[in-house]
Amino acid sequence: MARDNILLTYVVVDVLFVVTGALLIIFSINTQIEIAKPFTKDNVVKDLLLGMCPLNAAVGNAVLVFVTFLLSIPAIVMPTTRTWLKIHGYMTVVCAIFTLVLGLDIWFETLKTRSNLAVIWSAQPADTQSLIQQVLGCCGYMNSTSPPFVKDATCPNALVAAAQLGCVTPFSGEANNFLDLVFTGAFGIVGIDAVLVILTAIVLKDRKEKERYRFIDEKNGAGAF
Repeated sequence: MARDNILLTYVVVDVLFVVTGALLIIFSINTQIEIAKPFTKDNVVKDLLLGMCPLNAAVGNAVLVFVTFLLSIPAIVMPTTRTWLKIHGYMTVVCAIFTLVLGLDIWFETLKTRSNLAVIWSAQPADTQSLIQQVLGCCGYMNSTSPPFVKDATCPNALVAAAQLGCVTPFSGEANNFLDLVFTGAFGIVGIDAVLVILTAIVLKDRKEKERYRFIDEKNGAGAF
């Protein structure tokens, strides 16, 4: 890689890095707005699943990303400094660990989806449970009797309800698909962080070499004089 392109590549990835922070905070704010809306058939399943995401932690992660990006600005505009680069590199590692922990936490949640959804289901009023039944075409949580189904257009009586699946199967399927996308996105952000850390090390090495050559040139120049 030509030396003129080293810093440019670093800047490009640094911009991608701050974009991930923007995406995190946009996702968190939009999610908080979305889950505050009344449940309807169109949003009940999605909003309940969104509520499973660690939104406050995601906002904190985004703020840390923005702070880290600001620390990179002196490193970019001062072509000989290495101190700011080192600080930025360490902070990027912290951001990567933070995001990785969030991703792993969501991944672990997928391992106990059914128990988590049971808590969510039991916490909902009958009208919300009815919406879930209508959207997913199911009756009750485990089955029509455990816990008892809510009478609605999908489950009008015990006979029809008994012939339907419990909501745990389609609900957990939706949850796993959704959470898979979320933690995959988190791991993708960690990948960008890792690339930025590598590029920071490359820029540090390049600047160290330039500093050494500059010192040699100054020494030779002084000697010749």
